[in-house]
Amino acid sequence: MADSNITKNALATALKNLMKEKPFEKISISDICDACGMNRKSFYYHFKDKYDLVNWIFYVDFVGKMNLASYKNGWDLIEDICNKFYDDKEFYGEALKIKGQNNFHDYVLETIAPISEFFIQDLYKEEKLQDFFVTFFGDAFLQAIMRWLTEGMQITPDEFVSRLKIISLGLAVKIIEDEK
Repeated sequence: MADSNITKNALATALKNLMKEKPFEKISISDICDACGMNRKSFYYHFKDKYDLVNWIFYVDFVGKMNLASYKNGWDLIEDICNKFYDDKEFYGEALKIKGQNNFHDYVLETIAPISEFFIQDLYKEEKLQDFFVTFFGDAFLQAIMRWLTEGMQITPDEFVSRLKIISLGLAVKIIEDEK
C-alpha cells in the first residue's frame, strides 16, 4: 500500500506541476508519466484517466482528512473548502476550469452533497425538497467559489465566507419581508 501511495503522489505532483505550465486539456497521460519517470501502465494501474487523478488529489487533500464531527454547521464546511482551495489556489483554480465528462466541478458537488444533506436535514422533511436545496445551494456556493478562485482570490477565505453569509442572510430577510 505504501508503494501505491508513493506512485499516486508522484503522479499527482507531476500533474500539479504540469498544470502550472499548460492547460489541463493539453496535458496527456504520457506528459504526466514522463514528468515523474513512470510508464503509462503504472498510471492506468492506479487511475482511469487524468480526471480521476485530479479527483483523487482533492479526495486525499481534503475529503479523506475531513472530520464531520468538527463542523458545527455547514458554514464551517464551506470555510474549510475555501481554505483548502486557497492553500493550493494554482491547482484548484485550474482544476475547477476543467470541462467535460468526469470534471472536477461535478466531483466536488457529488462529494459534498451527502455532507450538505446532513446540514440541511432538519430544514425540510420532504426528501424532494432536500434534494432540490442540496443541489441548488451546492451549485450556488461552488459557482461563487469558482468565481473567487478565477478572479485571483482578492480576499481571504474568512472574508469570502463572511460575505457569503451576509448575502445569504440579506436574501433570507428580503424573502421574509416580501412574504408578509
